[in-house]
Amino acid sequence: MYIDPDLLAELSEEQKQILFFKMREEQIRRWKEREAAMEKEESVPVKSRPRKENGKSVHWKLGADKEVWVWVMGEHHLDKPYDVLCDEILAERAQLKAEQEAKELRKTEVEEFTNSLTIKSQYCDRHPDTWVTGNTGRKVAEESGRESRPAVALDEEKSHSPSSSSRNIQQMLADSIHRMKAYGSHQKKEAMKKKQEEEIKQTEEERAKQICKNWKEDSEWQASLRKSKAADEKRRSLAKQAREDYKRLSLAAQRGRSGEGLQSLPAVPQKPKRPPLPPKPQFLNPAGSPPKPLSRTQGVTRTASSSAQEDIVRWFREEQLPLPAGYQKAADTIAPWFHGILTLKKANELLSAAVPGSFLIRVSERIKGYALSYLSEEGCKHFLIDASADSYSFLGVDQLQHATLADLVEYHKEEPITSLGKELLLYPCGQQEEPPDYLELFE
Repeated sequence: MYIDPDLLAELSEEQKQILFFKMREEQIRRWKEREAAMEKEESVPVKSRPRKENGKSVHWKLGADKEVWVWVMGEHHLDKPYDVLCDEILAERAQLKAEQEAKELRKTEVEEFTNSLTIKSQYCDRHPDTWVTGNTGRKVAEESGRESRPAVALDEEKSHSPSSSSRNIQQMLADSIHRMKAYGSHQKKEAMKKKQEEEIKQTEEERAKQICKNWKEDSEWQASLRKSKAADEKRRSLAKQAREDYKRLSLAAQRGRSGEGLQSLPAVPQKPKRPPLPPKPQFLNPAGSPPKPLSRTQGVTRTASSSAQEDIVRWFREEQLPLPAGYQKAADTIAPWFHGILTLKKANELLSAAVPGSFLIRVSERIKGYALSYLSEEGCKHFLIDASADSYSFLGVDQLQHATLADLVEYHKEEPITSLGKELLLYPCGQQEEPPDYLELFE
């Protein structure tokens, strides 16, 4: 669906909305036809279908209700929330990491302890007298005790002294090993406790950051959702207002047609007679200033001639003059609001010196039709007028049709063109130069 940008530029906002609505209806209709064709193809048995080369097919899993089975995460009563799942995963990872580090620490401590034991045992084997020098006080006490004991006891102690010294060495080794094990286990517990505290603190910080991030994202999403809802509500209200205005205008047009209607259109003769030339128009001059005399050298300001402009002039003479177009209602004079082939820029210049509510109807330079130029408080607006069906209506879908251009102008002196702009045709913008710009249409 392609629309010429020049035609689209001539449409008002309401006409663009109506055109977009009709285009959307056409897209939906085509989509429904395609869906119906696909359903018809699916009803045909698979064996009888023509098989495509490298064809692929998709089969959906059906539930108990013979509909496509769908599972939404979080809707089942056994599903855990997203935050709980994230916390469990983080806790499992932290626990695995702590166990691995504890295992490595235990392994290094055992290796260090075995190394220290081997070094001590080697030193004791090489220097056995160190234990004697280290226990001199004990030996002196034992010797003083031996002097007071009987000779038989001394002999027995001498006979048992080597074994007792070896037992003392073993006891000291065992005590030192026990103390080292206790110290290593204590250090290990302290390290594990510190790591667990650090991991808990880290997980809490990450969770707080995640909660803050989710809150920010949720607030931004809520803000965008509110904006989109407000825009949708505005579009719905505008569409509703446009429908109500269209119904009201349709009822008014039906009441008007019940009296005269389009049935009272003048019959078009087979050999139309050219109407008489229009009288000299009344030119608009600034208040309080006399009209300027025209020199002989001043000519008619016209646009560059082209085949398109010649076609438009031929169309106006052959089809629009018999209706008659541009004349006042029930009179043989040209309407003060009628102009010839004007450009968009020239129409804006003419209306720029007028007051809001001024208007003119000009022959379009691009298509075989007319354009209504209107000056509002915001600026100049332009509306295309369709004249292809021996009637006149604004370009769009289901627009009100009028028998003549004068009827269209008279109708919109009381009814606005659009419900949003409230454009009422109040002050006609006449000719400001001599000769008039529509002269080439009637020559």
